[in-house]
Amino acid sequence: MIQEQERKILGFHRNVIAVGLVSLFMDISSQMIYPIVPLFLVSVIGANKATIGLIEGIAESTASILKVFSGWLSDRLGKRKLLMGLGYGVSVLSRPILAQSGTWGEVLTARLIDRFGKGVRTAPRDAIIADSAEHITLGRAFGLHRAMDTLGAVIGPGLAFLILYAFINNFRLVFWLSIIPGMVAVFLIIFFISEKARAKEELAKLPRLSLKVFDGRFRHYILVIVIFSIGNTSDAFLILRAENLGISREIIPITYLLFNVVYFSSSMPLGIMADRIGMKTMIAAGFLLYSLIYFGFAFATQPNQIWLLFGLYGIFRGISDGTQRAYLATLAPSERRATAFGIYHMAVGISLLPASIIGGLLWDRIGPEATFLFGSLTALVALIIFTLKKSPLQYGRETPSVR
Repeated sequence: MIQEQERKILGFHRNVIAVGLVSLFMDISSQMIYPIVPLFLVSVIGANKATIGLIEGIAESTASILKVFSGWLSDRLGKRKLLMGLGYGVSVLSRPILAQSGTWGEVLTARLIDRFGKGVRTAPRDAIIADSAEHITLGRAFGLHRAMDTLGAVIGPGLAFLILYAFINNFRLVFWLSIIPGMVAVFLIIFFISEKARAKEELAKLPRLSLKVFDGRFRHYILVIVIFSIGNTSDAFLILRAENLGISREIIPITYLLFNVVYFSSSMPLGIMADRIGMKTMIAAGFLLYSLIYFGFAFATQPNQIWLLFGLYGIFRGISDGTQRAYLATLAPSERRATAFGIYHMAVGISLLPASIIGGLLWDRIGPEATFLFGSLTALVALIIFTLKKSPLQYGRETPSVR
């Protein structure tokens, strides 16, 4: 763990702040694009819902395989910053391809390149945060990161809305302009993130990539995450549900902005709460809330109900995203954290392929109600299995905040 006191800003190591700023600008770039890609596919390309589910599932799952290898490579080489920078740079390169896409296959190519970058960068990035935070402030550190990341997700859809409004649904212009904040993120990595070199002896003794180096508590947690993620369809389906219930395309980025405003404002307070009342309690509450939200999406009948559900979905993300990662950090030794985060993100991403395909097929063949009821049910199953396991202990000592 990096301990230099002189590098602390507002009580955080400067790496935590810097990584948060990187995610802020990259999410501005990504979220300018993400809420309108499903609309672009439907209105410009002419794709159906099953095709959209297939694109999202293949892109996320293929890239997620890289996350475990990137995390393991980061642990082996001790080069977290290098892999993080490479991943963010590759994602920026996907933007021109998307802007010039004329078929759903070209959109898939752009999404694959973007997710390739995410697969390379995510585990080393999360490991840098964990390495740079004290154990008792892990929830706070990850909560800060998710808050800054989500602030970018507030700004991004807002910018997309303004551009679409001013230039009358010019999706391609939004894609081109998203390159700028992405380049800022890469600049910040190069000049403002540092990492402590590890001894060659420490790197050499690391075991090979295998789940066997982690105990049963870790494997149980990954199983729970997989079960939950099987029903956690792409957010593209939330956007399509909003349109399905009568919200106009020009306004949809604002509904997504509302979600991100709530997500941003709740991430830090809920991260602090997780440190105080227990990460396991917060994660269980997140699963229950998600089940209720998807139940609501299944039976919503009016546009105003969508606004409420998007706001509640922001609270769910504020509860879960940072806390799930902070909890994971208590289940792995520090020298294996990047590998652990890689396995976690791979499990989430690979599960998105069946989740999105199932979600798309249920929508096309039965209706949107079936898609969201499926997600509601899997969240309840994950909650039950998660709460059956006793509280974990951190490697070498008890972890009071995990209960």
